[in-house]
Amino acid sequence: MSKSSSLYLTGKKDLKFVTQEKNNNLPKWTESNLKKTQTIKKIVIAAGYHFLVWKKPNKLEFYQKDKKKRKYQLPKNETIKDIVSSHVTYLILTESGKVWSLADSNNFKKKEVPLVDQDQSTFEEIQYVTFFEEKKLFVNSVAMGFASGYHLCNGDQLYASGSNFHGCLGLGENGQSGGVQELMPVFVQDKVTKIFAGSMAMNFFFTTSQPDLLYACGRNGYGQLGIGSPVDQITPTVVKNFKGSEILTVSSGYYRSILITNEGQTFICGKKIRNGIGINKYIFTLIPQLKDKKVVQLATGFSQTLVLTDQNELYGWGFYDGCYPTDEINHNQLPTKISLPGFFTNYLGSKDLIRIACGPESTFIYLDFKNTLSQDLRKLYKSQKFCDCEIGTLRNQIPVHKSLIECRTKLTIDQIQNKLFGEKSINKEQTLNFLKWIYYDEILDLEKLEQTFNLLELTFPPSVNNTLEKDIAQLYQDDDSKDFKILVKKDDKEEKDNEDEDKEGNYEEIPVHKFILLARSGLFMAMFDYVNEKDNTNQVQDYTNKSIESLKILIKYFYTNSIELKTDQDPKLIVDELSDAVEYYQLNNQCNFENELNKIKKAI
Repeated sequence: MSKSSSLYLTGKKDLKFVTQEKNNNLPKWTESNLKKTQTIKKIVIAAGYHFLVWKKPNKLEFYQKDKKKRKYQLPKNETIKDIVSSHVTYLILTESGKVWSLADSNNFKKKEVPLVDQDQSTFEEIQYVTFFEEKKLFVNSVAMGFASGYHLCNGDQLYASGSNFHGCLGLGENGQSGGVQELMPVFVQDKVTKIFAGSMAMNFFFTTSQPDLLYACGRNGYGQLGIGSPVDQITPTVVKNFKGSEILTVSSGYYRSILITNEGQTFICGKKIRNGIGINKYIFTLIPQLKDKKVVQLATGFSQTLVLTDQNELYGWGFYDGCYPTDEINHNQLPTKISLPGFFTNYLGSKDLIRIACGPESTFIYLDFKNTLSQDLRKLYKSQKFCDCEIGTLRNQIPVHKSLIECRTKLTIDQIQNKLFGEKSINKEQTLNFLKWIYYDEILDLEKLEQTFNLLELTFPPSVNNTLEKDIAQLYQDDDSKDFKILVKKDDKEEKDNEDEDKEGNYEEIPVHKFILLARSGLFMAMFDYVNEKDNTNQVQDYTNKSIESLKILIKYFYTNSIELKTDQDPKLIVDELSDAVEYYQLNNQCNFENELNKIKKAI
């Protein structure tokens, strides 16, 4: 079971097309057959039996009942920023400010933002939306409801499209459908910063440059706008009772809306939860069962809601075709803690990896695998390139990278060999189970891993201080174990005038662990392939024309996944020099690196 891709779901039994068992009769948590899908960034669910899986940085997979899985890939120069869905359509926003749509290509018109009718949707290809390019608009964010959507462009221009049922487009009462519209008058003085919706909802919420203001418009028959009355709003109206609070996210189902503040407080408005007792809540009201919890994630479907706390506690309420394990939800349908599948409770790494998603007929929990080190080391482990030692029995010697093994266990290779393969020898299956934890924190068999840890006299279970990410970051400080040196020409103009200077003096040495370079950079992998291994050299010359300081920052990034500058370094110069590092050094995880660069750019 791959930690970077394990996906569990519950919902209607027809969802067996994404489960392992052909006759599985949900609603128990069921492992999906998507477990081989690596690096899930986001799952987006629309109505009906289909959903879209975003695989970083620009790959997509589409699953639809009774049809084969489809794979999509945007142009190589496009990196996905976000994906949203309406009832039947998926919009894909890229970092370049462009919008793409997954829908029937025959239904597109160049002058319109595409939102298609469900009867015409075939999901055959991804279509580029030309409307924004023609108007020279950079799209910052997108949001979609049941059959309508908003696009925030050029930082402050708001465009609306699709159905205007219940006034959800803020266009007033004229007509049941809307074309496109520029900035709404109500937002001229107060610029929109974020747009929120739900794929099954006919209402939208907006936050502005004033963080204590929340606006809403659209369907409000159950009071789901939180404005104090059950009257539809055909233009954006202030939700008054949130002054002084910053809104983290808002999501709507068909009957109610849920809101989370930046403090993790959870509020609800709309139709009373399923027990039928009481009246509709026309204003956002703090949920008492969650008042002592800090909620960090929210997902809504047609009638159900999931929230996840900062302690990885999952709560759910609402009801629709078994979207929760039924034996764990009480009859009152109040927020109730839901036990996670065993895999998630066994995983002991960073807490921000679990993700949740709700559709009208299904619920998913999965891992958005943030640890890019693990992704890179996974490839290195499978390739077995440049392994420098072996562990195992005589017949089952397994090649490994010495520095990584000793870094993770705090034991020498000889100690590991003596303890694991002496009189109490473990078999090959247990060895591979142990190595999967070593290389990318994957726990395949908890019981067998515990046995291995006991033989090594290591603390079990592994603590959060003993994760791959933390171990590798600490390894950066261990110069004694670094087994390679990168030689870089010094940036010294006087060298040109001193032809008699010792040639070796023209280079500065940057110590590094060889397996780190192999895992993180295609350029260094190619360099090592080129070097004659018979010479057993421990040096590689990098002839880049960038400064030594920039290369040092990049090497530290290989260990820490973050770009760190010293106070005396020019951030603009460093950003400029590292801007082409993805291509030059052939970095395996360009999305994370570019995000780190963008953080520095914003701070300049």
